[in-house]
Amino acid sequence: MITAEVILAASEGANPLIPNWWEILVTAVAFAVLLFVVKKFVAPTFEKSYTDRVEAIEGGIEKAEEAQAEANALLEQYKAQLMDARTEANGIREAARSEGANILADLKAKAAEESARITAQAQVQIEAERVAAVNSLRNEVGTLATSLASKIVGEALDNDARSNRVVDRFLADLENQANAGVTK
Repeated sequence: MITAEVILAASEGANPLIPNWWEILVTAVAFAVLLFVVKKFVAPTFEKSYTDRVEAIEGGIEKAEEAQAEANALLEQYKAQLMDARTEANGIREAARSEGANILADLKAKAAEESARITAQAQVQIEAERVAAVNSLRNEVGTLATSLASKIVGEALDNDARSNRVVDRFLADLENQANAGVTK
């Protein structure tokens, strides 16, 4: 229990709202030491840390801007290379098309030449076979005409000159009749 004497002693000289002078002095000295330590050691460390961070951020931003500029330059370079490659590819494609057209034209010309050669050769062969057929028919018709004429006339036409004249006259008459039939 609190005795009356303690209450009386406390009420005489001590005001709880006003601190003692020695508490103010100790607090002021401790504050001054703490302020000195903070100002001398802690604040420069914080300031250095802050400066380092600012420099790192600004350096990072500069590096990022440089990297962005370099990336943009490379992108433009790649776009230019791509455009050059496309242009070159188009040129190669056009060259291939024109070469293909030239090859096709050459092949057509060679085919036309070969066709003309084969046609001419066939015409020559047909003409030779026609001449051979006409000669063969002429000989057969002559032989048949001579034997028919000898049977009709009743005398042998063994003379080659006479039989050739008869055959030639007979063939001429046949040609004249054939030509007369064509013109009608």
